Amino acid sequence: MNYSGIIGSDVANGIGVRVSLFVSGCTHHCKGCFNPGTWDFAAGDPFTAETEDFILKELWKPWVAGLTLLGGEPMEPENQRALVPFMRRVRASFGTRRDIWCYTGCVLEKDLLPPADGAAPSRWRTEVTDEMLSMVDVLVDGPFVESLKSVALKFRGSSNQRIIRLRNGRPDSEVAL
Repeated sequence: MNYSGIIGSDVANGIGVRVSLFVSGCTHHCKGCFNPGTWDFAAGDPFTAETEDFILKELWKPWVAGLTLLGGEPMEPENQRALVPFMRRVRASFGTRRDIWCYTGCVLEKDLLPPADGAAPSRWRTEVTDEMLSMVDVLVDGPFVESLKSVALKFRGSSNQRIIRLRNGRPDSEVAL
């Protein structure tokens, strides 16, 4: 996996001061995307052990509330597989003292959870999806829809996107902001 950027003191992508990791690679290609430079899976730099160590060091700062994963698309199958071992490290280091937010153009129930009706799972579901979701505290889901864009929205770009608090990888509640 590659990443396109890291912001060490981000206040735009979740509650509190956050460390934000912008992963590379996205196949949604939402019209009006704020970050189309991250669509290319080869954009940016390789996500290495040194990159992980840098982010963990940033997360140790006492004013940091947590980690935000966005991009690009963290839920691209290859990105999930690269992020899960790193997320394990974050949880091993901080437990629940630092929360994890994840932005995705996927819709939780349609794309990421097992289908309830016995249908085939979506292409987004992998062998690590459930584990990744179990480590996410807040999921901002849904594709960006340019016609629903509003600068008045907190932590999302269009009104169809939801901010969902997860518990054990399943929806607990939508966050009203």
